Parts: sequence; C-alpha cells; structure tokens
Amino acid sequence: MLAVVEVIIYVIRFFFGACIFSFLNVVIDRMPRQESIVKGRSHCTNCGRELKGLELVPCISYLCLGGKCRTCGGKIPWRDFLVEVAGGAVFIGCGIYFGCGLSGIISLKGAVIFAYLGILLVVALIDQDTQMIYDRFHIMILVLAVCAVWVFPEHGIGSRLLGAVVISVPMLILALIIPGAFGGGDIKLMAASGLFLGTGATVCAMFIGLLTGGGYGAFMLLSGKLKRKDHFAFGPFLAVGLAVSAFVGDRIVKWYLGKL
Repeated sequence: MLAVVEVIIYVIRFFFGACIFSFLNVVIDRMPRQESIVKGRSHCTNCGRELKGLELVPCISYLCLGGKCRTCGGKIPWRDFLVEVAGGAVFIGCGIYFGCGLSGIISLKGAVIFAYLGILLVVALIDQDTQMIYDRFHIMILVLAVCAVWVFPEHGIGSRLLGAVVISVPMLILALIIPGAFGGGDIKLMAASGLFLGTGATVCAMFIGLLTGGGYGAFMLLSGKLKRKDHFAFGPFLAVGLAVSAFVGDRIVKWYLGKL
C-alpha cells in the first residue's frame, strides 16, 4: 500500500514539474515573436486553431496525438515534448537531491534550484533560436541569488561576490579584445549565476561550458556545417554547465582540489 502511495506521489511530482515547463514552452515560443505569454489561449502555430483542454496535458497529449495537430496535421515540435519530460524529471530530481521539506513534495532549497533550472532552460533555448539572452532573465537570477543567501548559507557573501566577477570579468575583457568572443548576454548570465552559485561552482560551470561548447564547435567545423568566422550560441553550453554545477559543482571542485 505504501509503495502505491509513493508511486502516486512521484507521478504528481512529475506532472507538476511537467506543467511548469510546459508553460516555459510558451515563453520560449512567444517571447522572441513578441507575443504575450499570459494573454491568448494556446494554439497551433501552423493553422492557428485554439487547443482544447485535452490537447494540453503535458507529455500525454503529445503521445496521443502522435506529435501532430489534430486539425491540420502539422508537426508539434519534438522539443516541446522533451521540455515537458525534462520538467517532470528535474522536479523529481530536485525533490530527491534537496529533500521534500514539510510540504512532502519539495523543499525550499529544491524549489529555488528548480526555478533556477527553469530559467536556464528558457535562456538556453531562446539563445539557441535567436542568439539573444533577455536581461529579464538575468534579473530573475539575481532575485534568486538574494534568496539563496538565506536558503544556501554555506556559500558566504564573499564567495558569491567573487563568483560574480571571477568568470564574467575575464569574459568581458576577452570580448573587448576580440569582438564577438562572447556576447553580452553570456557575460551577464555568468555574473548573475556567479552571485547565485558562488565561486567554485561558477568556475566549474565555465569549464563544462567551454568543454561542451568547444566540442560542439570542433564537430561543426570538421563536418563543414560551420566556417571559422561563423558564430553559434554559447548560452546553451553555459546553461548546461550551470545546471550541472547547481547540483554537484562544489563537489567537483573539492574533488579536483583534493587531487592536486
């Protein structure tokens, strides 16, 4: 009986996270097109038909519809489905890693990290589509950083202030010396995230970002899909590094320093 109850709780957690990330899909889709994210019902981007309630159930609707609009047969982006699955998985992961708290669903620490990961997802996918990171997301991270001072007291003010400049300032200097080396949005993302995560995790995030972004760039060059002077969005790779570091960044740094 307890096992059944536990499964039900995990299902509730999954769909709660999936619902939130389903809304983030709306943000990712509408914001670059300068559409309101709060006004207007969800609709098919191909034929414009307003979607019914049963077509908006996270994950399940996509599978039941076969990834196509019921009216025009236009394909629903597979990325939308993956984002919803990621939302459910991340919410469960935050609950397991940071505990469930008094609510029995997720702790305050888990909720803050979940919100941060949601912002990173939006930043990564909008940057991938448009090569632009909106300042409002940096402000949101700064608000979370203020909350994190109390929620994650293990990272002192000194570590957070150093984290805000340890990566962002070198990025800014490189961008001034080499035009196009880094975008202003990338620099501000690392500054705001440094204040949120602290020094060690921020350095770890940048290392992961450079490793993954460099690997992607090398692959695209070797495959002929990019030329040497072409640019690609670096924000998604920074977001990956920051997401990993939000969970295990400090542990990776301690492990690395212990090996020296």
